[in-house]
Amino acid sequence: MPELPEVETVRRGIESHVVGRRITRVEVGRERTVRRTSREALIDGLSGTTVVAANRRGKYLLCPLDSGEEMMIHLRMSGRVLVAPAGSERPPHTHVVLHLQPRAGEVANEMWFVDPRTFGEVVVFDPARLDVEMPDLAKLGVDPLVDEFTPEILRERFARKRGNLKATLLDQHVLAGIGNIYADEIMHRAKLRWSRVPSSLSMRTLVRLHEAIVHVLTKAVEAGGSTLDDTQYVDIDGEQGWFQTEHRVYGRAGEVCLTCKKARISRTVVAGRTTCYCAVCQH
Repeated sequence: MPELPEVETVRRGIESHVVGRRITRVEVGRERTVRRTSREALIDGLSGTTVVAANRRGKYLLCPLDSGEEMMIHLRMSGRVLVAPAGSERPPHTHVVLHLQPRAGEVANEMWFVDPRTFGEVVVFDPARLDVEMPDLAKLGVDPLVDEFTPEILRERFARKRGNLKATLLDQHVLAGIGNIYADEIMHRAKLRWSRVPSSLSMRTLVRLHEAIVHVLTKAVEAGGSTLDDTQYVDIDGEQGWFQTEHRVYGRAGEVCLTCKKARISRTVVAGRTTCYCAVCQH
């Protein structure tokens, strides 16, 4: 599933290619993609509007419209957002197409939402009714790259968390945007084992964890995210990310640790997710 760095990369692409353009026409194929409302609601909500900004919270893409409503896109497992010249051959599983009015001197483009597994979604909602129309978005925790985020805030978010660190990092109500890839990479950089109890971490340790969260996510964004062999993720131009070449533990079970060069990377299952870590580096 695309995580914060991948979604942020897509957001930047939308900001560059789509913001300021009027949506002249909307096509909706698979109804499952618009299941939160309906095909008609999406077409009516987007047609004739202009995308005025491209924002992100956690793994949610949020595009305010000049109508006062917002378009939300969630990629989930296999969703992709692509922009191509109008009339280009569309990939299989293209479920939503936005026809974009060309800027002066430019060709007309289309924005596609492509999703082979159809877990993703596109919806138009009223931000004044966020709690009712988008309750999952309203309940998100702190976004480490969007919101104010300090070691003290991390301590507050962890204060009553008595499970394990890995599950807590994956909890979108605590911190928004971190998934399985970056949780493993963050814990490794912070030198923390997945089994640590969040509420028991000292302030000194929280400072180290905070630094790891910001560092890993920022560097992954700079690299355009991670494109793995078993994922569909590409940016809005169809280009792969390359942060996977920087992974220290994720997907490296059985290989020698790149940090200590002593132990081999261990693999276990935590909170239903594969977890990779170094038993020497992480305590």
